[in-house]
Amino acid sequence: MTMGPLVSAAWLESHLMTVRVVDSRWYLDGRSGHAAYLEGHIPEAVWVDLDRELSAPASREAGRHPFPTPDAFAAAMTRLGVGDDTPVVVYDDARGSVAARLWWMLHILGHEVAVLDGDLRTWPGPLTTDDVTPAPALFTPRAWPTDRIVDADAVDALRTRPDALVLDARTASRYANGDPAIDPRPGHIPGARNAPWADNVDPDSGRVRGTVDLRGRYDELGASDARTIVAYCGSGVTACHDLLALTIAGLGDRVALYPGSWSQWGADESRPTETGA
Repeated sequence: MTMGPLVSAAWLESHLMTVRVVDSRWYLDGRSGHAAYLEGHIPEAVWVDLDRELSAPASREAGRHPFPTPDAFAAAMTRLGVGDDTPVVVYDDARGSVAARLWWMLHILGHEVAVLDGDLRTWPGPLTTDDVTPAPALFTPRAWPTDRIVDADAVDALRTRPDALVLDARTASRYANGDPAIDPRPGHIPGARNAPWADNVDPDSGRVRGTVDLRGRYDELGASDARTIVAYCGSGVTACHDLLALTIAGLGDRVALYPGSWSQWGADESRPTETGA
């Protein structure tokens, strides 16, 4: 079976018993993703905790969602019933902007994984309310590929290189001026181009735009001329949707995530910032 990086709800419905379905709902406003899961989820789906299982502890120095250690991530996958050879389909209710985080983490390890295109709202069947506890599966810890995740020093060097492109996946307003309720400082990384993740989605269908549209979007931002493309956002979550879109656009061999993102960069007063569109 070959799938991804996107699957439709119809495809998932017909393959429901041959993949591990993961519900990754999480909310920036503090609502409980687990409570939403218990109110109704795709049958056999298991919920993953973004804050505790897909991230290391938050700190001012590391940001809100730093990557977990390989051992901690392997333990989380084992709990979810994801073994080394278990295909995974992950979904949310935010057009894939949260689900893309787990997609990226598994994708860079070479694991078969896809995002449900259009999110939970496209699911045609009934939802269930049970708290699924799958049998543990062996997931072997593997080091994060150093060319797929980069730190602040690497971004600082890349942002001025003519063969590199740094993308900020936040909204245009946050890119320009920040949000004092979320961001440690106004603005963005100097030299970064604004590529809001939501623009990867067709507003009428709620599904990810096609390959041609996405390629055109990112080429306009300079992707075709870049050997390295780094995406960041507020805390390293929605930036993964840009990486998903870039992969669909045929640029996946040159992309990387800055997990610390603005929550780390902006909190470090020694790092330069830039405001405005």
